[in-house]
Amino acid sequence: MSTESISIADAQSQVDQWIKSIGVRYFSELTNLAQLVEEVGELARVISRTYGEQSFKDSEGNPELADEMADVLFVLICLANQTGVDLTDAFQKNLVKKTVRDKDRHHNNPKLK
Repeated sequence: MSTESISIADAQSQVDQWIKSIGVRYFSELTNLAQLVEEVGELARVISRTYGEQSFKDSEGNPELADEMADVLFVLICLANQTGVDLTDAFQKNLVKKTVRDKDRHHNNPKLK
């Protein structure tokens, strides 16, 4: 696989190809949801130990933030693929929704000043 920039659609295609050739088949949606929660937990652990007050245990080594984020993205893409979600379209629609809903909200939030 290339290290060049790829689109979300390309990522969905690459994950699908990987699952079908190396992963054999997709896990069930419920299993992948559990996997996603597990991966988000691992990401949270790295962030809390890197940016928060906790420190890594000697047995944890030094996990990479980028790798944990990629694990979350991979499982999220699996769920999108197996449920027929076009993440490019979903992301674009979500950004429009947030823009309309929040166009003044954050600028008017005194907590952000």
